[in-house]
Amino acid sequence: MRVAYLGPEGTFTHEAVRRWAGRTHVTQEPLPTVREVHDAVASGAADRGVVAIESSVEGYVVPSLDALVGSPDVVAVDEVVLDVSFDAFVRPGHADPAGLREATAHPHGLAQCTRFVAERGLLPVPASSNAAACRDLADHQVAFGPRLCGELYGLETLATGVEDFAGARTRFVVLCRRDAAAGAWAPVRAAGADAWRTMLAVTPVVTGPGVLARVTAEFAERGVNMSSLVERPLKVRESQYVFVVTLDGAPWEPQVRDLFAALLGAGDSLKVLGSFPVAPDRLGLDGVLPDHVPTGSVLRGDGDAALERGLLW
Repeated sequence: MRVAYLGPEGTFTHEAVRRWAGRTHVTQEPLPTVREVHDAVASGAADRGVVAIESSVEGYVVPSLDALVGSPDVVAVDEVVLDVSFDAFVRPGHADPAGLREATAHPHGLAQCTRFVAERGLLPVPASSNAAACRDLADHQVAFGPRLCGELYGLETLATGVEDFAGARTRFVVLCRRDAAAGAWAPVRAAGADAWRTMLAVTPVVTGPGVLARVTAEFAERGVNMSSLVERPLKVRESQYVFVVTLDGAPWEPQVRDLFAALLGAGDSLKVLGSFPVAPDRLGLDGVLPDHVPTGSVLRGDGDAALERGLLW
């Protein structure tokens, strides 16, 4: 099996490929961009593709999400979740802070290491991937990446665990051609996987006040949990959007099929972007703990001063 992924060697996506493949022999093909990974799968040049789809710190990876929304031939059929930690690397013999002026990594990597960058007065320089930043590291730069990068590219470790938030995770999706999805799911369904997650693009044909409430009400009426909702602009129409919904369930489950039928009946356009098995304890049914909400949020029972400050009323 040929598996394309965002390269070069040493990216977190590379780690995700190795985790997903396990002991199965696959030919790993690093490619320069997410678009090229999608194109390789769509053309049949690769049997599978692996791309990052969501960071617990930075949210959805927009190029990956937009590529799925815009592709008629590629769908996500599995996912891999990695704990993400960044080490800071320099070229051997160049650890003197006086000579270090820039920090380089993928934009999501830079965003997860802002404290380290600020404390050392470094200039952030985006790279196409964390591994590319490490591979192409200059003498005056610090690169952020997984520990594997230091080993692959012979770098000196300046510091370990430099991310702002410990415990960050990134989700990766495994892609295949849409007409091969049923075959990819077959062994998992046969093994009895009963917890699934589906990504669905919903494009309301009629927009205006209440359209989102109408869509979400269909989910609530059928007891289908919506764990995420983001909007992406339609590239050909100003001020019109497609809603990308992540729901708990699989397209063939009765309540999900009924949901799809109701949305289609209302005139909405639908497209399943992916469906994959998940561990039951990762389904989003437990809510958010109060100490995990954004700083400055208010709760029922807060005093008048806190409400006025948080709600600006």
